[in-house]
Amino acid sequence: MADHKQASLQDKTPLQAANIPIIDQLAREGKTGRLVTVPEGFPPGSEVANTAILGYDLNTVYEGRGPLEAASIGYDMANDDLALRCNIISLKDGKIMTHHGGHLQTEDAHMLIDYLNENLAGDYSIDGETFGVKFVKGIQYRHLLIIKGGNKNIICNPPHDHPNEEWGGLLVQPDTKAPKADLMKAYATATLINLLIHSSQELLAAHPFNKEREANGKLQANSIWPWSGGYRPSMETLLSQFPEIKKGSVITAVDLIKGIGHYAGLNVINVEGATGLADTNYEGKAEAAVNALKNGDDFVFVHVEATDEAGHDGDVQLKVKATEYLNDRIVKPIYDYIMSVDENISIAILPDHPTPCETRTHVNEPVPFIIWHKEITPDSVQEYNEESCVSGAYGLLRLREFIETFMK
Repeated sequence: MADHKQASLQDKTPLQAANIPIIDQLAREGKTGRLVTVPEGFPPGSEVANTAILGYDLNTVYEGRGPLEAASIGYDMANDDLALRCNIISLKDGKIMTHHGGHLQTEDAHMLIDYLNENLAGDYSIDGETFGVKFVKGIQYRHLLIIKGGNKNIICNPPHDHPNEEWGGLLVQPDTKAPKADLMKAYATATLINLLIHSSQELLAAHPFNKEREANGKLQANSIWPWSGGYRPSMETLLSQFPEIKKGSVITAVDLIKGIGHYAGLNVINVEGATGLADTNYEGKAEAAVNALKNGDDFVFVHVEATDEAGHDGDVQLKVKATEYLNDRIVKPIYDYIMSVDENISIAILPDHPTPCETRTHVNEPVPFIIWHKEITPDSVQEYNEESCVSGAYGLLRLREFIETFMK
């Protein structure tokens, strides 16, 4: 939800323009600061930032989005699997129009993934290297491409980072800095993925679903776009790192975050109607968080994607509204519950990264955060936003320092 100042908001950020009385109250009654969530040398993606917020060293555990989403979907990766996040996107006039296939619904996406499996899954031989290919269904536009025998030393461009750009110049390339032993397979893996992208465009353009969309003047879901691939990661659970946590949960609509939670040892709570968009079931997420606390959880990670998607769409007013929904429909009911019980439960509020509406992509900038509990000594900050938290008592923290501070 962090952003830059917007002319349409009288030179305020969406956070500054939003009416968020409970979050501002927590800022007044708590302590604030800013956090660097992306380590040097890593892209400012959600998989990086959320993993870092939970205290993990990305240099040790990072394998990209694909393996994390595989864990959340329930796909058990083999040691020779390369798992890539596979968006279904919208192309028009040679450019990437959206990274989400025109807000593709899960039922429609599953039909398209089945169609792609029927026509593209199987064994491939590229430059003397042998691969197995299959697609695994996720939710909405977010799915998986599994390449058995694939090599992860490739350069992929996340589609949400390149709206309105020509897709032809963004195809997969081998990472020439890879170890020499990997280069041949990396070249073959990149060639295979680009072949699948081109083939998917021919197939999806001919599908009745897209023919109907075209006839109705809607964006077509007319290409796959694989990215952020890796192998099965090895992560120490949060429970083994922090004795304060005996039991914990993650609540999110996003497969990536479910995967991080899975490897972190958290129970994944699925909420009906959680969409990852501004129409998500906010009340259901808040109720799930409260119930988790009532049932003995020591740690609950509630993730809301709505403001990020609004940023990717460049929709300033929707971002303001989604921020207000977060305040009214998630933070308030959780806060009300905590105030009703005789326990000193702590709250932290923060984005994983900014997604400015003018660029419509993630940026690597510090994010504002709040830590609150009933007995904390407040700092001087009176409201929560990107500017006010610069003066917070915590100053500027980096990476694992946040979770260590929160656990104290």
